[in-house]
Amino acid sequence: MSQHWFEPIADHLGSAYLRYSFTKGTVQEVDFLMEALALQPGMRVLDVGCGPGRHAHELARRGLIVHGIDIAQRFVDLAFETAPDGATFERLDARDLAFDSEFDVAICLCQGAFGLMTANGDDERVLGGMARALRPGGQLALSAFNAYFAVKYFEDATFDADTGVNHEHTEVRSETGEPKTVDLWTGCYTPRELRLLCRTAGLAITAIHSVEPGAYVLAAPTVETAEFLVLARRA
Repeated sequence: MSQHWFEPIADHLGSAYLRYSFTKGTVQEVDFLMEALALQPGMRVLDVGCGPGRHAHELARRGLIVHGIDIAQRFVDLAFETAPDGATFERLDARDLAFDSEFDVAICLCQGAFGLMTANGDDERVLGGMARALRPGGQLALSAFNAYFAVKYFEDATFDADTGVNHEHTEVRSETGEPKTVDLWTGCYTPRELRLLCRTAGLAITAIHSVEPGAYVLAAPTVETAEFLVLARRA
C-alpha cells in the first residue's frame, strides 16, 4: 500500500486531532444518522476514513456492528485503544475496497476519505467501493465539501476551478503542542456533481442536505454551509 499525503499529518496530530472543534459534534451527527437512516442495533456499518474512530465508537455504543478503515495507521491504532464492543478497525486504502455486499450502511464523514482522494478520479473509486460494499438496498451517508462555500469564503486558500480542489497551508499541533505547517488538498463538489457520481456508482440519492459539523439537519443545499451530506441507497 503506497503512502498517502495525509499520513504524515495524522502521525503528527495523533490524538490532538480530537481537540479540533469540528470533531465535537459526533453525538449530534450520529443522532441524526440514526433517525435519517432508521439504524437499528445489529446492523453492520462500514466507516470509511474513520480517523481515530469517533463515529464508529458512538455507533457501536448504540449496538451497531462497525468496521472502520483508514489509511493512517496512527489513527487506526488510536481507534483500537478505546474501541467499545462491536467496533473493529484496520488500515486500508479507501481506493482499494474489496468488500462485496457485506454491510447494511456505509458512512464517510468529515472528508475522512472521499474528498482527500483527489487525483485521477480517485474519489470515484472510493464511492464505487463503498457502493459495492453495501448489500442491495443498503444505505450510504457521505459528506463532501461544498464547492460554492469554498469559492465564496476561503480567501486564504487556492481553489482550482479546473479540478475542483481546494489547497491551503495551515498549522497543526501535535499532542505536545508542537506546531507544523502542512498542505491540505480537499476535493469540493456541487450537488449536481454528487448526483452524477452516485448515479455512476449505482446509488440512488435519497437527499442532499446542507450541513455543518455537529449540525446535521434536514436542509436544502445552499452556498452558506461548509458541507453537503448525501444520503443514498444501493439500487
